[in-house]
Amino acid sequence: MTQELPIIRLRPKSKPQAIRHGFPWVFADELVVDRRTRAIPAGSFAILEDAERRPMGVVTVNTNSKITARMMDPDPEVRITREWIAAKLSRALALRERLFDRPFYRLIHAEADGLPGTIIDRFGDAAVIQPNSAWADRMIEDIAAALRDVTGVSTVILNGQGRVRGLEGLDERTEILSGAVNGPVEVSMNGATYLADLTQGQKTGLFYDQRPNHAFAQRLAKGARVLDVFSHVGGFGLAALAAGAEHTTCVDGSAAALELARGGAKAMGAEDRLTTRQGDAFDQLEALQAEGAQFDVVICDPPAFAPSKQALEAGLRAYERVAKLAAPLVAPGGYLGLCSCSHAADLSAFRNASARGIGRGGRRMQLLHTGQAGPDHPTLPQLAESGYLKALFFRLDG
Repeated sequence: MTQELPIIRLRPKSKPQAIRHGFPWVFADELVVDRRTRAIPAGSFAILEDAERRPMGVVTVNTNSKITARMMDPDPEVRITREWIAAKLSRALALRERLFDRPFYRLIHAEADGLPGTIIDRFGDAAVIQPNSAWADRMIEDIAAALRDVTGVSTVILNGQGRVRGLEGLDERTEILSGAVNGPVEVSMNGATYLADLTQGQKTGLFYDQRPNHAFAQRLAKGARVLDVFSHVGGFGLAALAAGAEHTTCVDGSAAALELARGGAKAMGAEDRLTTRQGDAFDQLEALQAEGAQFDVVICDPPAFAPSKQALEAGLRAYERVAKLAAPLVAPGGYLGLCSCSHAADLSAFRNASARGIGRGGRRMQLLHTGQAGPDHPTLPQLAESGYLKALFFRLDG
């Protein structure tokens, strides 16, 4: 017998096949949203039925969000408990332990790991949870407890910052749920040392998604002069130093992030090969051009310029402008890496914007390599948004 949960139902014209085949979201205009549905507290669970009243699974409901329902489990009998969460964590952990020798990775990548709207990054004995959906916010203590049980971490931090929580009607908050944080955490990736600030840093403190793209950039960096724009804590720049770059310049708007980049370089014994420039990236690109600066490798990894479909056109213009300003800084025969973490801008649109910008910057190009996020950021093929990261590496002629 089906458990006693409220029932929400698809409209007759909605197509249940996509959901049955793994698409995890149900939008407001696909549902019968009546008084009873609107009365379901945000983050609660319900049984989703198709228009013929056939159960499709357990969903979490949030009528404050355009994504009104997210599929939790296709089994309508399942109960979403701490044990259910622990099973998802165990499955995710088994994959990461196969992929990585040390416990520094994204452990949970939201829908793709079966925990909708939930991000967990692991930093050794510490983990940072981003509960970006109402159910995860409601069950944060259960998630944290299951996380400690499954992984053995002692420090768990809730990072409730960012645009996505606002879309869910959630407030911003940061809280240490257990353990303690005593300064930045050292993280080793691709032979480089990074310092991650788990409580005050951007997102969870470090971007693990670029790990394979850092590794590709390292193949271009030996003996090179490298410029890392929108560098955050030195992502591409420190990777280049670890690969034997002659010198790296990191550009970012955040003084705190650049301080962490310098700390990482010092931990690697490479502080004498790092220069930092704080300021608006577009202004700094123009200033470097005015100075006649040239680099063998230039990499630009900006924030999401197109975080939504409404922002797509303006976002693509911004990516084009980055490419136009960066291209003249690349020495003849050098390399330009351009990245986008905007899920609204697909690979084709981003590639076209980048190519237009390089052309407007007066350069001809070969596209050498197209990268994506690492395997600790698995994608759900039915959900394009889960495959958000794109990295393009070009060789530019004279």
